Amino acid sequence: MEQLIAVIGGDARYLELIRQLQALPEATIVLVGFDRLEQSFTGLKQCEFNEIQPDELDVVILPITGTDEFGNIETVFSDQPIQVTESWFKQLKKSSIIFTGIANSYLMEQTRLAEIELVPLLDRDDVAIYNSIPTAEGAIMMAIEHTDYTIHSSNVVVTGFGRVGHTIAHKFSGLGANVSVAARSLTDLARISEMNLKAIPLEELPKHLDDCDILINTIPALVITQEAIEKLPAHTVIIDLASRPGGTDFEFAEKRGIKAILAKSLPGVVAPKTAGKILANVIIQILEGRSAT
Repeated sequence: MEQLIAVIGGDARYLELIRQLQALPEATIVLVGFDRLEQSFTGLKQCEFNEIQPDELDVVILPITGTDEFGNIETVFSDQPIQVTESWFKQLKKSSIIFTGIANSYLMEQTRLAEIELVPLLDRDDVAIYNSIPTAEGAIMMAIEHTDYTIHSSNVVVTGFGRVGHTIAHKFSGLGANVSVAARSLTDLARISEMNLKAIPLEELPKHLDDCDILINTIPALVITQEAIEKLPAHTVIIDLASRPGGTDFEFAEKRGIKAILAKSLPGVVAPKTAGKILANVIIQILEGRSAT
């Protein structure tokens, strides 16, 4: 049974995502918000947002950033305003499915009211683990770019030992850094020690920063506090990988003269083709699973 898929907005990752989706059998793909894109996709229709009929759509793919609190969609390849309103959601078929990267309260509420399935891709373990690889490579790139010493033999502190923190710690250790990881969970602290890394209870972080060269945060809460920053050497570089607004007191870091960088969407910056393929693979698996049932 043929599916009508609307890709509405998206960044460089979505160019590869669209290419991958073209391999789906019995699928018609419509692109919205790509009118300023220099390249074209053979066989795909590009149209204005108001030209698509919501009640005909089977799949809607929103940007990684989803929408703002009013349903506005940020488009990279278009200047045209796009807003998905409550009435628009209610016109969708109950059997349709919406993919996004991040789901805010607006998206969750509108899909709940419309009784439509919403899949926030970045909340999925598989996507997060795959994405942790280009994220780690991006963090390595930034560490090299913003320091005048090698990663090898540097003292690197990672805060958080989730899906991204685990990969970051592993990759920096593989480059010869002396890696410490701060975490709350006793299980995580045990695993950190098992990996032959230094385990730091998160509440004791400021006590372990006197010789830190690179501090990498993956926790989306304020953990790199004024107390922690006061303990850092002047040459330390902070790379904050947490979602906006990050987990660092950037204002105090600036006062202290410490370079602190909020690294946004590293997979899309460092490896958009790989990141797009990751997203497409998961979307295709979900759609094929739905078709099978």
